[in-house]
Amino acid sequence: MAFTIEAMLADVKEDVLRWRRHIHAHPELSFQEHKTADYIADALASFGGLTLTRLTPNSVMADLEGAYDGPCFALRADIDALPIQEENDEAFCSTVPGVMHACGHDAHAAMLLGAAKVLTQCQSMLHGSVRFIFQHAEEVPPGGAQELVDLGVLDGVEKIFGLHVMPNFPTGEVGLKEGVFCASTDNFDITIVGKGGHGSMPHLCIDPVVIGAEVVTALQNVVSRRTDPLQVPVLTIATFQSGESYNVIPERIKLAGTLRTHHDSVRQQVPQRMEQIIAGITAAHGAQFTLNWTRGYASGNNHPEACAIARKVISATLGDQALREIAHPLFGGEDFSSYQQKVPGCFLFIGSGNEHIGATYGVHNPRFRLDEAALQTGVRLHVGFIQHLLLNHA
Repeated sequence: MAFTIEAMLADVKEDVLRWRRHIHAHPELSFQEHKTADYIADALASFGGLTLTRLTPNSVMADLEGAYDGPCFALRADIDALPIQEENDEAFCSTVPGVMHACGHDAHAAMLLGAAKVLTQCQSMLHGSVRFIFQHAEEVPPGGAQELVDLGVLDGVEKIFGLHVMPNFPTGEVGLKEGVFCASTDNFDITIVGKGGHGSMPHLCIDPVVIGAEVVTALQNVVSRRTDPLQVPVLTIATFQSGESYNVIPERIKLAGTLRTHHDSVRQQVPQRMEQIIAGITAAHGAQFTLNWTRGYASGNNHPEACAIARKVISATLGDQALREIAHPLFGGEDFSSYQQKVPGCFLFIGSGNEHIGATYGVHNPRFRLDEAALQTGVRLHVGFIQHLLLNHA
């Protein structure tokens, strides 16, 4: 059986490459992935043996029922792109101005398609079922994962596994962080309203720019002085918008930023402390403010039992040397956490870096590219999960 699967993996290699390049050349933004989902559904339909469901018009769910009774396990890939203008010169670069697969979701979709094609050929030996989830809108909260969970995508699923390419690691390595592996991702908007006027008469104004600068500095006390050092979050002010004139003090300013944390208690406490600090500073200057939050994804948490399965699969398919145990969780976000709040799951990072071909730029960079040899790593792992869980009786 192992040799047969190896032969099938080799046979699907060129298909995976073709699927990835097509999706890369035709990216679609979050919640707009209709053509991408149609392309994926058409490919899945060509394999035979799958029951396709479109819980949303821009996502695809495919069920593979094995010949024998058993549990159901899910494999997930995200399919949306980013609002970034690609700056690479590859033949299959984005054909859509200002939109690019700069986070590897094209690769994720292609890897899962490859696994689906291989596993459909093993249907007669499966002791259970596989659910392939091609999910929309990972990049934009509230995210596609939660929408699909609410629509029942995990009904009957025992565990779920997901993969993400990682240019920080060389191709061939697989990163695993047991427990919390990524941060919650909440965004905030602050508006400070003062009293505008001529820049030559600041004493007749309430300058929101000066107040805003004080707020930006003071908010870092939430990190450095108001939070347990062992639970420190990332609090970033990324936008500061004020007036447009050299000599006019504006009426209002707008700040915006993000809060990233690995701890639910900190996620709850920081907004309250920010409110206190902003209220105190604005009151001292006679200004007004509003603070609004856009709640993002929960922190991702890899379940110990699912991690144990992943370690066995990595060892069996790639060798013990391929496993990279990640010491600390990342501060990036991932809506795979929505699945993990429903069922146990494990999310792995697939090394895709290769300096010899220029695959060194990080995700969300206009020059992001990946070593396409990593595609086979992902297909092997997806297939390996099901081989370990549902083919071990064959």
